[in-house]
This record gives sequence, C-alpha cells and structure tokens, in this order.
Amino acid sequence: MVGRTAFIIARRLSTIIGSDLILVVRTGEVAETGSHEELLASSRVYRGR
Repeated sequence: MVGRTAFIIARRLSTIIGSDLILVVRTGEVAETGSHEELLASSRVYRGR
C-alpha cells in the first residue's frame, strides 16, 4: 500500500500494526487516533482493557 491511502476495518491488531495512523471507533464515533505504539501506551480501549 506504499504511496496509497487505504481504509482497513479490522478487529485484530496484527492486521493494522504497521499502519501510519489508526483510528479507534467506539459506539460509532472516533474515540482515539495515533500510531500502534502511541495507542498501546495511552489507550485502554485499543489494548482491550
């Protein structure tokens, strides 16, 4: 997907781990955004806790 924009809807982290920007959607709204590393550090929803 280099040089392209792609929208990927996934439930498994392994599918999106290499993405530049991840949007976490909760109850129909964007709850958080960031890289995999940023979301692991700051998001309970993304980590599944």
